[in-house]
Amino acid sequence: MLTLRPAQATDVPLILALIRELADYEKLLHAVDASEEALQAALFAAVPRVFCDIAEWDDGTQRRPAGFALWFYNFSTFRGRHGIYLEDLFVRPEYRGRGIGKALLVQLAERCVRERLTRLEWAVLDWNEPALRFYRSLGALDLRGWIPHRVTDEALQVLAQSGLSGGAAATTHGSPAPLPP
Repeated sequence: MLTLRPAQATDVPLILALIRELADYEKLLHAVDASEEALQAALFAAVPRVFCDIAEWDDGTQRRPAGFALWFYNFSTFRGRHGIYLEDLFVRPEYRGRGIGKALLVQLAERCVRERLTRLEWAVLDWNEPALRFYRSLGALDLRGWIPHRVTDEALQVLAQSGLSGGAAATTHGSPAPLPP
């Protein structure tokens, strides 16, 4: 039997373990530098900016963690409303084929409908055919015309330190509160 629940602070070690399992599956384990402290701060701050749902499978003898969905609110300027961006969805291999991934997505879709959010979106690695087939079967669309971009690590530092080019001056009013470290 499947149970979905919001993550609790005591789940942080589990969440990090699931992130590492996902990264290993995606051949990106070397890129994981998340820590329990960072996840604790992000997920359980006074005003969290990211959220996590845990899937547990009960086989009649024991309830075990089977997967997770980690997500946050985004915003569509064209629609003028928020949506949800699903950062990670992972179901442990031994629990796949039981509807757990779909249940996590359905729960997020229900949240979108309940909160009048405009969309639920995520990214999939182009080589992950099982995931691509699964998402297409749910009606998800490939956004082929959109190419994700990312600035990180040293390039992020360089960009932040570059200031404005061409001598233009900028003033910032009402900047959002800084994220915790």
